[in-house]
Formats: sequence, structure tokens, C-alpha cells
Amino acid sequence: MSGCTLVHATIRHRKTKNRDVPLAGLFNGEREETSQNGDTSSEAERRLKDSKEEESGGSQGSFKPVPTPRKNSPVVQGIQLRTSFSSSKDCERRSNGHSEEPEEDTESLSSCVTELERTSLKSGSSNGSLQSGYTLSGSMMSLFSSGDFGMVEVRGRIQFSLVYDTQKEELQVKVYRCEDIASARKDRSDPYVKTYLLPDKSNHSKKKTAVKKKTLNPVYDQTLRYKVRVGELRSRTLNLSVWHAQPLGRNVFLGEVEVTLGLWDWTCSLPQWQDLQPRIHLNPDSISSRGLILLSIKFVPDGFEGGGLPLTGELHIWLREAQGLLANKGGVIDSFVKSYILPDASRQSGQKTRVVKRSINPTYNHTMVYDGFHSSDLREACAELTVWQRDGSKPQVLGGIRLSYGTGQSYGEAVSWMDSTEDEVAVWTSMIENPNHWVDATLSIRTNLVQRSE
Repeated sequence: MSGCTLVHATIRHRKTKNRDVPLAGLFNGEREETSQNGDTSSEAERRLKDSKEEESGGSQGSFKPVPTPRKNSPVVQGIQLRTSFSSSKDCERRSNGHSEEPEEDTESLSSCVTELERTSLKSGSSNGSLQSGYTLSGSMMSLFSSGDFGMVEVRGRIQFSLVYDTQKEELQVKVYRCEDIASARKDRSDPYVKTYLLPDKSNHSKKKTAVKKKTLNPVYDQTLRYKVRVGELRSRTLNLSVWHAQPLGRNVFLGEVEVTLGLWDWTCSLPQWQDLQPRIHLNPDSISSRGLILLSIKFVPDGFEGGGLPLTGELHIWLREAQGLLANKGGVIDSFVKSYILPDASRQSGQKTRVVKRSINPTYNHTMVYDGFHSSDLREACAELTVWQRDGSKPQVLGGIRLSYGTGQSYGEAVSWMDSTEDEVAVWTSMIENPNHWVDATLSIRTNLVQRSE
């Protein structure tokens, strides 16, 4: 059987409800794992049921999908596309200093305003992906920084505390003081502290303390606040950097610390000291992950719905959202996701979501349905999902995932795209072993996908 006759594609679009995760559960390492022994994903089924009820009897303006009629005739060989989709609205180098352009308080005039994100976090069988998120070997800020390296040697430390207010959905960063920082000008500095909630480096994410004049031991006692949902914190990194304010020139970098919020001990709200670190200049190509992708997947065997329907097995991929998308330039981006069921990589097999603009945590809420499957085909096939950044007229791929058995072969032939990771294989295996049940997964958007020939 030719691999290119696998699929007969349709696309459906469903609404989802936001799923927030309690703070204690999120940061005490509690995870819901996808069952390998036939347990159902009741939460996904409940959400789909709620979605269908909303679609049939929702308020005015809610999304109502156009039904796709099934045909009773035998499945046509090859691929035919039916669409009923509508949009819902080398080297590393350590710095001995770093300078930046003069700071201006232009937040009110900035066009880089990040939209309020509705972000949920539910882990699948990929345990390691959630714990690590996307971590960088070095400073994330170095990916986005511009300017020349200076001659100031980084030293000293900073004291701060982190508190998350669940009622206000607010991250509170209290900056207490710095100690023994470097002198930028003749045994003096005019330091201030600047923070970003990475990977967002827009003016919306930038917060600053007051400037303290002529001191190497500044005291701030200021609280910087971020409105952010609890489910989004795991995929964020807090960057605190210290700068010397230079009114008539470039501000001078004096050091920084970065806090991976998914690993922070939220039970402790006491002030913490951390040593300031020099900035590490990274090659963007060295980044192993560009964020997280959240999805649910299931296989519906032929004839399961009764009356001989569906005529062949169906593969459902519910692409919910992405978290912490990391572009080379940082900040908010316009993104979309493409899907293919390999070995068929034709345009008819390829589908894509709508473009979600100006977001590092885009909600796609898009379901791809591929039919024409037999159970045996799943062992030879691969579901490839790639995340793209729309930058001008030419989109750029950020990374993706491949769900398969990862054997390196398809229908007896060696193929480069059967390169699934252990976590991806676990999701695909769980789907096959639990037919007609949703399998929830959160996977790393990896950048090392082996290139395949079209």
C-alpha cells in the first residue's frame, strides 16, 4: 500500500474553555499524565461536550461550524480536501560589560502592546518537557540585545523577592537593593534595575526602578508588577538587569540574573540574594527549543460510531495553543502552525491554522481531522506539526514536533522524518493503545527536526 494514499483530509474548528491550573499544583510538581492502560481523558471529553453545547445553543456571535457531510460511497484513493474552517478571533562569549541605547519612557506610545493571553497548562505523557520548558544555556536576553560590549567588569549581587497574588493574577517582583556593584564612571554609578518577563521584550514587558545617584550599594524597595495568568508562569523567565544611567549616552550594563519561574520555590516569599552575572552572547542557532505546544490527539477506528461510520479510521489533532514562543528578535510575534501526515507531504495533506498576531502565547483552537486510516497505518505514519513566524512576506519556521513510533522507517523504507523524541513517541503510542480517547500532551517545540525532502 502506498503511503501517499493514507489520508483524506478535513478540518474542523472548535471552541475551548480556558483551563487554569492551581498555583500549588503547578509549582509543587504535580502533573497529570496520559494513561497508558486505557484510562480516558475525561477532561478533554468534557470540554468537547461543552464546546458542542455552546456551538448548538451559544449566544449570538459565537462560532458555529459548518457541518461536513459524510459520504456513504467507498473512500476514494488519494487525497481529497474538504474544509469547514472559520477563524475564531560558535561560540559563546562572556561580556565584561554591555551598553544599550538611552532609555526613554515611551511605553504609552509603543505599538508593541501584548494582548491579554488566556493560557492553560495541562501536561500529557511528556513529563520532561514541562519541567524544563524551553531553557537556554546562558542569557535569554543576549538573543534580543543590541549595542556594543563595554569595559565594565560585572560584580556584586542583587536582593529581590517574588510573590504571586492568585486573586489579582499578578506577579509581584520586589527589588530591595544591590550590593558592591561595578563602578561605571570614576568610582561611581547611577544604577537602576530593569526587568522583563521573557521571552516578551516589548515595552509592555519592561519595568524599571528609580535611578539611584552616585552609589555602588543602591537601595530601591520597589515592587514591579506583572499581570499574568498562573498557567503561563511556567513558560516564562524573569530577567533582572542592573544598568548605569547615562543621560547623554548609552546606558552601561552592570550585570543581570535570570529566574526560570517554572523552577522557582513559590512557598518562600523572603528576600533572596543572587550574584549578578555577565551577559552571555549566544548564537540563535544553538537554541534547542522555541517554546511549548499544547494539543490533544485521538484515533477513531472505522465503524466505531455505528452504521459502518466512519468508513475508515480518523486521526483527530486538536491544536490548542503554544506557550512562550521564542523568536530570534524576541517580543511578540505573528505565528501559525502547519500540519502534515507523512509520508504524504503534498499540499493537499498540508493544513495550517489561522495566523495569531502579536502574541508569544497564541491560542489556535484548531482541529485537524484526517481520515483514510487503518490501524496498521499508524505504525508507519508520522504527524508533523511545525510552528511558523510570519515576518514580512516570507514566513520562518521556529521549530516543531513529530508524533510517530520513531523507528526511522516507513513501509520498509528508511526515512529521515521518523525522528520522534522519547516524549513524542510516548504520546503517539498512548493514542494507538487507547483508541477513541483524547490524549493530552504538552511538548517542546524543538529546533532539531531532521530536514525532509519534499
